[in-house]
Amino acid sequence: MNAAHKGRTPGDLDAARILETVEPLCQLSGPSGHEAPVRAHLEQVWTGLGLEPATDRIGNLLARVGGSGPRVLLTAHMDEIGFTVRHITDDGFLFLDSGQGGRRDAPERRFMIGQRANVLGRDQEIVACGAIASPSGHVITPTRLEEPVTLSDVFVDLGAESREEVEASGVHIGSPVVWDAPTRVLGNRLTSKALDDRLLLAVIVLLLETLDLGRLTCELWVGGTVQEENHSHGARAVAAREQFDAVLALDVTLAGDIPAFDRTAVDSRLGQGPVVVHQDHLVAYDQTLAWSVIDAGRAAGVPVQQGSFHNFATDGYAFVDAGLTTVAVGPPARYTHTAIECVDVRDVANTVRLLDAFVTTSQRPDQVQ
Repeated sequence: MNAAHKGRTPGDLDAARILETVEPLCQLSGPSGHEAPVRAHLEQVWTGLGLEPATDRIGNLLARVGGSGPRVLLTAHMDEIGFTVRHITDDGFLFLDSGQGGRRDAPERRFMIGQRANVLGRDQEIVACGAIASPSGHVITPTRLEEPVTLSDVFVDLGAESREEVEASGVHIGSPVVWDAPTRVLGNRLTSKALDDRLLLAVIVLLLETLDLGRLTCELWVGGTVQEENHSHGARAVAAREQFDAVLALDVTLAGDIPAFDRTAVDSRLGQGPVVVHQDHLVAYDQTLAWSVIDAGRAAGVPVQQGSFHNFATDGYAFVDAGLTTVAVGPPARYTHTAIECVDVRDVANTVRLLDAFVTTSQRPDQVQ
């Protein structure tokens, strides 16, 4: 690994170092199918840490870290929640579709209004900035206010006055749109857009910086996948081509410690450690692998939570469908799929410690083949 980080351990991680690693990743624009800026950043960082990353034809990034024995993959997805321009009005407003899922199935529409937005052009650069807006209660009827918000009720205002002006800036039908939101640490909390899943890409970097390769008890690989938010197409491609003895799908999980919510629905809480997911909306994960991760964390003194989630899924199901032994792991997060996703920096540091314990203890990957 890079000599600049020699001697650093997972226990050395603090909020400042975590923010320093997470913020550049979160501020990049990379919705599903447009992950090139994120991939370029990771390539540079991983190469600086001594890896030789390779990109496949669909855009996934993979690199061998080192070690010998069972092949273990730690992977996180590069894409973020986004939208797509479906129509430009004559007076320069943009109407959107979801960048993932069904054509009108935008995530968390109630969180869209009032958010700043960046629009990308053909080269995936930001070509226009604006705000996601909707008519206010002063100009629409009370009945309309009580109706559910759909993507036909919101639009992007770029400050333009005509379709011609918008198109001259480089915006086109099909342009990706992402939130423009800062990354901040507030006490022990870290908030940003795109923590799902740039946070876990940062965790991989933090692990690589502190990992002692001589202690590896497996042949370790790391990966960044494309289009997780769009039915895990990238993970499907990796799973079809590569064989691993164990796959840890790293993603933010869920936190239930918020008001105005049935806390019996989600058991995990911020500040109580990373979550090992036993089952989610799409798949039951391998129990031997799940308990191997939990046991490795407990033996290292890392707090570990356990999760069973509805309306939640990860790239892990694509690896399970390919017959690979898989589990999902990650810190709990509030307000997922919004511009204000929120995690606890202590959970981030403990996720790094958990992964370090798992890949450097002899008790596990040989048990999950």
